Amino acid sequence: MTMLDHSFDDGEAYERFMGCWSRAVAKPFLCWLAAPPRSAWLDVGCGTGAFTRAVLDHAGACCVAAVDPSAAQVAFARRQILDEQARFEVADAQALPFAAGCFDVVGSALVLNFVADRGAALGEMKRVARPGALIAAYVWDFEAELSPSGPLRAAMRRIGATVPPMPGGSDSTTAALTGLFLSAGLEDVSCRQIEVAATFRDFPEYWQAQTPSYSPMTKVIDDLAPWRRTALVQAVQAMLPTAKDGTIQYAARANTVKGRVPAR
Repeated sequence: MTMLDHSFDDGEAYERFMGCWSRAVAKPFLCWLAAPPRSAWLDVGCGTGAFTRAVLDHAGACCVAAVDPSAAQVAFARRQILDEQARFEVADAQALPFAAGCFDVVGSALVLNFVADRGAALGEMKRVARPGALIAAYVWDFEAELSPSGPLRAAMRRIGATVPPMPGGSDSTTAALTGLFLSAGLEDVSCRQIEVAATFRDFPEYWQAQTPSYSPMTKVIDDLAPWRRTALVQAVQAMLPTAKDGTIQYAARANTVKGRVPAR
């Protein structure tokens, strides 16, 4: 999958960064999708396998094929998910390695905004889906700065640090997602917003999760003068709701979209 500005090549770091958030969105997303049981699924951009695991646990799938362009992510997912119903491959969303009409449901979790040619990716997802199949996705509401990195990005702006643009951020709105699915020729297109929260036991755990080595924001933070990094930490701590026991919990919002492949 050709990505825009991000290379997710560390499975363990990505799991710390996004795993809890992805799992939190996955269950309500699957309930809303209401896919038929015993469906054959494809997970496009599976990452560390959080969404694949949710499909196996909550969607009653008969099998799940999962693909990601990062060999490190796929290797991590294979170690975590040993179910016989799941298989993982390194593959590009814009050139899926499957014959036409293989799947009843094609899902993509927290990926579409990072794909360089989202139209091509939707075309491939539609190609490998059967007539009448469901195609669905969700991304963070980056345009409204309601992603898990929202507090850190806001704090960086507060201290005058450069905030790297989020790839595909303007295309993360429900209107943009609806347009993308309609332009792919899908029917019965609808969207929903899902708000979820994550809890961290303390600020160091939050900070480690938010600053993986591959993140463009981490690179900006590493280049800050020491006094500015201190100011940034203080600004983030001031923004985060912290309980008396030191735990931190805050919310993020995902925009979801689904559509159906026309019956031939």
